[in-house]
Amino acid sequence: MELALDTSTETASVALANRGNVQVEVTWHAGQNHSVELLPNLAYALKLAGVTIGEITGIAVARGPGSFNGLRVGVSTAKGLSLALGVPLVGIGTLEVEAFPHAGRDWPVCAVSDAGRGEIAAALYQTKRGCWQQLVPERITTVEELCAGIEGRTLFCGRMTEGIISQINERLGKRAIVVGGASALRRAGYLAELGWRRLQVNDVDDLASLQPIYLRRPHITEAKPLHPRP
Repeated sequence: MELALDTSTETASVALANRGNVQVEVTWHAGQNHSVELLPNLAYALKLAGVTIGEITGIAVARGPGSFNGLRVGVSTAKGLSLALGVPLVGIGTLEVEAFPHAGRDWPVCAVSDAGRGEIAAALYQTKRGCWQQLVPERITTVEELCAGIEGRTLFCGRMTEGIISQINERLGKRAIVVGGASALRRAGYLAELGWRRLQVNDVDDLASLQPIYLRRPHITEAKPLHPRP
């Protein structure tokens, strides 16, 4: 039984799968409460599946980009469970998890996530000769820069605001296929499938070196200097 944990954004998801086939999936709006809600929802998923934590044989975790606090909770929990259970761990990019549901399409899939401050995180994927692969790695960019590099018809998915979608459609026209609604919801079931693909070929991560993908340092307000007493 494999466990998949995704706490990249305010929407969190947990899945339990058997050789990549999802048995239970729990997805909820966590907001900023990942640290207090993740383990109770994991316990709930285990109960629904009728298994114990000791039956987990491998773990997949979404490693970003995304929320600094959310990623920290997800990756640290996955590491802790991997160490305690003695099972392998794989980290999967969040943008790849968002793109993977569209792996069967004929076009490249561009996963986009609003990064704030007028910027986006983006990466490009496509299935070529039956092999799912990353064409362009995760990066911070702008809609203008992203669209300037798009030449052919491309499917866009992910956590996009209406403003981002409007800009993509305006700049690319019919070259852009933008998916939204329920199809834009990131689910840990897809993370579980991606994780199983790596687990079965022993392409696992080292617990000490696995880190979240932040792409940009968290915004922290600088402390004001202390004024010396007269």
